[in-house]
Amino acid sequence: MENQPHSQAAAAWQPGRPAEDGVDLVEIFYLLWGQGRQILACLAAGALLALCGTRLLVTPLYQAVSSIYIVSASNNSVVNLSDLQIGSQLTADYQELMRSRPLLEDVIRRLELDTTPQRLARQIRITNAANTRILKVTVTSPDPQMAARIANQLVDLARVYLPEVMETDQPNLVETAVAPQWPSSPSYAFNGALGGLAGAVLCCGVLLCRRLLNDTFVTPEEVAGSLGLQPLATIPEAQPEGGAGRPGRTLPRWRKDQS
Repeated sequence: MENQPHSQAAAAWQPGRPAEDGVDLVEIFYLLWGQGRQILACLAAGALLALCGTRLLVTPLYQAVSSIYIVSASNNSVVNLSDLQIGSQLTADYQELMRSRPLLEDVIRRLELDTTPQRLARQIRITNAANTRILKVTVTSPDPQMAARIANQLVDLARVYLPEVMETDQPNLVETAVAPQWPSSPSYAFNGALGGLAGAVLCCGVLLCRRLLNDTFVTPEEVAGSLGLQPLATIPEAQPEGGAGRPGRTLPRWRKDQS
């Protein structure tokens, strides 16, 4: 009969958490707050690793942009409303035809590129701003000079080849592509921030797992909170004769499965 309250409390207890209240969010907050330096160190380490990995393993890519203006004038006269509507319809056709295989093969042959039309098409993005007839041809390449050359060559050939296919007027050149000075990707700031966040989250996860899997009592409050038993006294850790011990620790730690 004397051991009945103790056995009931032990049966209701779950390892690593209080018997009644579950995980204490306030306790978790103070646990992470107390390990703030360690979390910040993992954040800095994650950001540094992400930056180094991006620098060493990721190839920077450059984007060159050229643009043309789709115009359709009837009988070489001033552009009217009907011509504007026709030009808007032609814009969608130009977007598709500028990625056609014959045109890309001609670009590859003229620039002597070691690639295929399918691979070159994946490097090209053609966009049309809303409510305009301006097409922007964006070419992505690891070589900034080559990106500009491909964009300009594609636009030059499209201005001659596509009007013949569509039997329309030649589009006007808005701007030629120039070799970019800075890469468009990867983003070192984004990758560094993502790596730092991953490092901090990983550190917090390890700290929480260690706390939840810990099966020892460290303070008398944990004994009272988990088992419902109030300790009568604590025994301080004995110091050696030289007095080099560490005061303030209890000896030994109680194991929850042996209490």
